[in-house]
Amino acid sequence: MVAEETIAGLGFIPFCRRLRILPSSLKPHPLQSTLMLFPTILLAVPQLLLAPMVYSAPVEWRAKSHSGDGTWYMPGLGACGKTNNKHDLIVAVGHGIFDSYPGANRLNPNKNPICGKALWATYGRNSVVVRVEDRCAGCAGAADLDLTETGFAKLASTKNERLHGVKWEWV
Repeated sequence: MVAEETIAGLGFIPFCRRLRILPSSLKPHPLQSTLMLFPTILLAVPQLLLAPMVYSAPVEWRAKSHSGDGTWYMPGLGACGKTNNKHDLIVAVGHGIFDSYPGANRLNPNKNPICGKALWATYGRNSVVVRVEDRCAGCAGAADLDLTETGFAKLASTKNERLHGVKWEWV
């Protein structure tokens, strides 16, 4: 009986039953499944608590000019707390710049001082001035821009999904 209790306490019952080593009448301790989750919880909780603090390396937001990819999206309620549509000349800046901008409030992005700032984006011979109203969480590069359809159309045809080498600077 002592051996069976030891085996039951270690969580080997389902394995041993599959091998037909233990009788099916042997029941695991009620806390067995809870105790087996404890190591998983210990590993997961710190990661969940730290996840909001992890972000890409900050980009030098004060740089005179930036270069990144340009994409377009259908805006709605943005990270700056305003609702926009595809006709507005706004932009979602890469999360690296949005999150590292001086005075950025990670708990309330609506209060980020970057909101409402204007930038001048250029692609080839075309350019557009847009206002920051959103954060691009899906942008791979920190200096990438996600423009509205109207803003993107001022740089290139919306048949393009991505423009490489969009240059931009603060106005």
